[in-house]
Amino acid sequence: MSDLPSDEEAMAAKRYTVMNIVRLASIPAVLLGIAIAQGAIELPYALGVVLAIAGLLAFFFVPALLAKRWKASDRGER
Repeated sequence: MSDLPSDEEAMAAKRYTVMNIVRLASIPAVLLGIAIAQGAIELPYALGVVLAIAGLLAFFFVPALLAKRWKASDRGER
């Protein structure tokens, strides 16, 4: 038996990596948004709030949306 992953396993590993990169990139966005909103960084308060909320939404919802989209494309749906 070969130690090389199948095409399906390789695709699953890539998708898993993308989902985790999205989550890891969202964390600094949230922290930066909080820092701006708290006044630690001199930028508009509204920018900080928007950035923090966008980071939270990306952290919780984007990986699920990606997974749903990938499942649909695997089944041949749109």
